[in-house]
Amino acid sequence: MTPGMLDGMGRDEMRAADADRQQVAARLQAALDEGRLDLAEYDERLQRAYAAKTYGELDTLLTDLPAVPMRENLGAAVVAAQQHATRRWLLRVWSSWVPAVAVTTAVWGATSLASGHAGYYWPIWVAGPWGAVLLWQTVAGLASGEPRRQAERQARELAKEQARQLKRERRALGADDTPGSPGEPG
Repeated sequence: MTPGMLDGMGRDEMRAADADRQQVAARLQAALDEGRLDLAEYDERLQRAYAAKTYGELDTLLTDLPAVPMRENLGAAVVAAQQHATRRWLLRVWSSWVPAVAVTTAVWGATSLASGHAGYYWPIWVAGPWGAVLLWQTVAGLASGEPRRQAERQARELAKEQARQLKRERRALGADDTPGSPGEPG
């Protein structure tokens, strides 16, 4: 695409990047936290944000919300959230390997101590191949953006669960408002 072609293309038609979608998602989360959106509306807009292809589609999700005073803070929040998601994902991927290697090494250490000499370090046959597989999964997952996708899935599930909980609470409150319920004159 040449620079001249970009001149004829409006912002609404330009393709949005993942970082743009994440910024909109962060702004929607802030609006939810501020009480400007309810859970159902937040969930709907969040799904539309991650499905958006252009800036125009993203812009429509924020038109009725006040502008963010400091864009830098929003960008920093997105980066921090991405780093946190990556750390959580790495912990989940490697969390079973570390205790398994620790236990097998402890068994090897105990048997070596009991026999009086350090025997062949056989836990390498647990740690090595399993670690190689996990290393491959880690590199492939980081390259494909798996931590971000997993965080997005978890956020959508959390938003859905919060919406269901809110609906249950509203339903329970509605049931308490029926005539003849306790605390109300019959």
